[in-house]
Amino acid sequence: MSCQKTEESIHGYLDGELDLARSLEVEQHMHECEICARIYLSQTTLLSSLKNDSLYYAAPDKLKKRVQSALRKEAKSEVPQRAFGWRWLAVMASLAFMFLIGVVMWRVAPGSIRPSGDELLAQEITSDHVRSLQMPGHLTDVLSSDQHTVKPWFDGKLDFAPPVKDFASQDFRLYGGRLEYLNNRTVATLIYQRRLHYINLYIWPAEQAGSTSEVTTQRQGYNLIHWTKSGMNYWTISDLNNVELHQFASLVQQGQ
Repeated sequence: MSCQKTEESIHGYLDGELDLARSLEVEQHMHECEICARIYLSQTTLLSSLKNDSLYYAAPDKLKKRVQSALRKEAKSEVPQRAFGWRWLAVMASLAFMFLIGVVMWRVAPGSIRPSGDELLAQEITSDHVRSLQMPGHLTDVLSSDQHTVKPWFDGKLDFAPPVKDFASQDFRLYGGRLEYLNNRTVATLIYQRRLHYINLYIWPAEQAGSTSEVTTQRQGYNLIHWTKSGMNYWTISDLNNVELHQFASLVQQGQ
């Protein structure tokens, strides 16, 4: 399948409108083509972002009651049609005014309504984690439990050297690595396994030197932890419980 046909089919693939054969063709092409895989990721991130509750503004209860009260009064009114029309215009003008106030508040205080950068990044990472587990062959680009095999694999593919450690003795076995495109750049991804659970650890250079403490969040049933240390950003995600994922995060930080 060509890139053009894949791009034309991505929306249908996302909406579940393709038959099995065409879906497999799209998945195979995205696995082989990094450009189409990035397009797919941007579309899934956009869809997830649009579903974020923080993008929706609920009307105040006072406004709802005011509109309902006005409608009831107009329904019971027996005044001439012209008077009814003027009253209805007054109600519509009031609604328009309230809408204008809402738009002004959205413009003046965007931080209180729009999702933060970390929230968007958490959703992007969650989408990527789910995709890595669902798309055949996408979990790893290099499959190995040997850190001396995985670490050199990244040489020449990134503008930084990600630290690669194996924690098999603590039951967090190195499974492999791959490249991903997140936060508008290519990042290193290390995959670990604990029993039947997979852990994705994303690493890329931080904008500022220094360290930040762990921040924990949840998305779609997955636990996420992120921190900054030694000039690197770290994000890890898994369906492991919080206690075990924190244990893994601590091991990573101790090994840095």
